Amino acid sequence: MKRREQSQTEQLRQALAEREAQLQEAQGRLAALEGSTSLQVGRALTAAAKRPGRSLVRLPRDLYRLWRRSGSTSHVGRRRVEPIRSFDTDRQEARLLTGLGGGTADRLVAATVVGSAIQTAIDPYLCSVPLRPHDAQIVMDAVDVDLLLVSASAAFPGSPWAHVGDPAAVDRTRALHWVMESAASRGVPTVLLDDAPAPPSLRRLGFDRVHKGDAGVPLHLFNPVAAELAIGPEAVYVRTGSEAGVPDVLLELGVGVVDADSPGLADALRAANVAVIPEATPGETALRRRAWACGTRVVAHPAVSVAGGEDLAVSVPRLRALGPTPREVRTMLRQVFLDDATPVRLADLLDGLDFALDTPGTELPLSGRAVAVLADPATPDDAARLAEEVLESRLRPAEVVVPATAARLPGIQHLRSEGVTVRSVHFGAPDTPAELTRQGADADGSAPQRWAALADRATTPWTFLWNGHTDRHRLVDLVCAAECSGADAVGLPNPSADVPEQAQGTGTGERGFFDRDTGVPQYVFVTDIAPELVRTDLLRRGRHPREWNRRGARLLALGPDHGTGIDNGSEDPAHASTGVFG
Repeated sequence: MKRREQSQTEQLRQALAEREAQLQEAQGRLAALEGSTSLQVGRALTAAAKRPGRSLVRLPRDLYRLWRRSGSTSHVGRRRVEPIRSFDTDRQEARLLTGLGGGTADRLVAATVVGSAIQTAIDPYLCSVPLRPHDAQIVMDAVDVDLLLVSASAAFPGSPWAHVGDPAAVDRTRALHWVMESAASRGVPTVLLDDAPAPPSLRRLGFDRVHKGDAGVPLHLFNPVAAELAIGPEAVYVRTGSEAGVPDVLLELGVGVVDADSPGLADALRAANVAVIPEATPGETALRRRAWACGTRVVAHPAVSVAGGEDLAVSVPRLRALGPTPREVRTMLRQVFLDDATPVRLADLLDGLDFALDTPGTELPLSGRAVAVLADPATPDDAARLAEEVLESRLRPAEVVVPATAARLPGIQHLRSEGVTVRSVHFGAPDTPAELTRQGADADGSAPQRWAALADRATTPWTFLWNGHTDRHRLVDLVCAAECSGADAVGLPNPSADVPEQAQGTGTGERGFFDRDTGVPQYVFVTDIAPELVRTDLLRRGRHPREWNRRGARLLALGPDHGTGIDNGSEDPAHASTGVFG
């Protein structure tokens, strides 16, 4: 069982199963005792003592027969005992039959009745248990869940829950109503994502929270990773429906067309510099955020022409001729990461719900963004700079890990006073000259073994290697890039010193495409980087970064335009509409 208290019905089932198991065990032991030779010899001796006359004459024959039978086993007369089955075994078998696995400690377990797009978006952040009308009761009985998540898009035609809430689909509505009652009896909160038109009765089932909108932008699907490798038109028109028309001016300009619900929407947005989106449509905001996440500018197409506005025949050719700059791509993606990404939306949905007391926390969807800063400040000035950058970062680190010699510096003490968790590591015997003088470290303090020792103290999935000076946006960009790409380490690409001279400037090395020059493009997988953000488990192995890619690690380079110093401009530019440019 997981962490939630079992419902009363489950407790009674478990108690009954335990009593049956005890009864079967007692019956098995009794049958074995009655069939034992020792008991039968005792009975023969007792009968001879009670009736000495004839019993003493028959006693040698009875003992001889018992001796002959003791060497053979009779399976016919032995009582058949059923195998003992526990309640937990039955629950595990039910999970296997329904194709379900157990939950993990770092993700909430959610029973889902959602559309396919919502299911794909939440899978990396929740341990989903999909419910279907024919097995909803079996699954709800077999798995302990923390949340019941339902979306209005689940009622779309073609879905297993198509037309749920409609009077014509009474069976599916009855099944979902039973699921709601089961969740209420177990104290499981229920949430409805009102992301699409649905039968009104669906909203009247008594959800604890109804959210108007979808599950946010899934950055593992919509992101600018390998955008320069995508092939497609420089401008694309996003239709809100397959039957919607396309403006004639866009057809004359040769603009590509993609449906908003198409599986290829992310690739089409990545391959374009400009995305034209119909204005004042229900999904306009969501489409705009998805285009920003793919590094694509947005042009709003008004249903009614606005006086003084720039015509599409002028704005689209002008914008698609100039691709967005790396800084612009980073700024758009950063805003989506902080405000509209799926884990952020899930954390907002869960905030304030009445969860069980032993539920780990509603912040679990954001647990994958937790970062520990590993630093080795040598002087009080370095420690003061570290404290200033940690406190000013757009993404506040969960903890800071430093050597024990640096833990006494005023800057580190200032971090503690601000509520930042600080952990220290001894690299030798405490307070010895070797430990105080930092012997054994490399000149730049970045020996793999030293970083590994610091990473051993970290409790977060990610570690940031502090290099002495970091912009307030840098940590956000690194974690965002990791969430978009699923990379194991993110940083700047190392200079291609070993690339042949004839290949310089051609974008390829001696191995062709796979050795292309990655100095300019952003968000590109490479074979070697100067690591900045690394998975904690990878850093704990103590290997040199040159070996990571050879051992299967995925390395993502952000490119030199991101830089490691101060970012020009203190704040993100607002994405308010300027003319037709979003």
